[in-house]
Amino acid sequence: MSFFEDIAAALDAEGIESRVNDDTMFVPITSELEIQFVEIDPILPAANVYVAAADVTEDDEDFEAVLVSVVFSVEDALTTVGRHVATDQVVTLLSDLLLGTDERIADLEFYQSADDPNLVIADVAESSELRVLVDVHEDVPTAFVAFVSVDASYEDLVDEAIAEVWDAEDTEELSDEDRARLFDSIQEDVASQVSEILDLGSFTDFDRLFDVLSLAADQAEDWESQLTPFDDDEFDGPEVYDIFAEELDEELDDDLEDYED
Repeated sequence: MSFFEDIAAALDAEGIESRVNDDTMFVPITSELEIQFVEIDPILPAANVYVAAADVTEDDEDFEAVLVSVVFSVEDALTTVGRHVATDQVVTLLSDLLLGTDERIADLEFYQSADDPNLVIADVAESSELRVLVDVHEDVPTAFVAFVSVDASYEDLVDEAIAEVWDAEDTEELSDEDRARLFDSIQEDVASQVSEILDLGSFTDFDRLFDVLSLAADQAEDWESQLTPFDDDEFDGPEVYDIFAEELDEELDDDLEDYED
């Protein structure tokens, strides 16, 4: 059997269709996207792997297949196809969550995290969030779900911490970039001390995921009331200077070298 025949047989066993035309194998990922294997050595064997738009003609000037990898075995080819299929499933799920396409999450309005495009968040109850992180875990698209309850004092504590830091003389010499980093550090540190996290598990069955999210929306107020309330006496204040530790060490090293000279 040829290299492509071996790949086709392996893909067929996984329920994935393919077709061969001359020295190119086409594997559809979606109606708009396909993977193309172009044989470059039948003896080794080896094939270039391209990602391309599906259903276009070769003389289409806007069409361009993009080389993404090279495979040297049937196993490599299967892994490549599986990775792209999984990535497409991740993108599709994120889109479904953000657009609310399933009626089971009609009461939830997810938005995308500014820090991680694979994380979507929905505000629930008085001061809680449902967080869904969707990623490829061990080659399988997986959704990790958590219920996060933030104490109502969060914003006040952040304001107090920022005011306290801003009053310090050392902050006068900070650049705008350093101030932004400092502000982010304060927010993260305060949030870590006044938040309670309820782990709802990980899901590879996305139909079950929507059932879980629907239940979580219904239970949000009850969960929020049962989670351990934040105790002001336990608040240590943010550790805001850690982000500058490396720069401070470098300055001390330079001063020490100058002193020794």
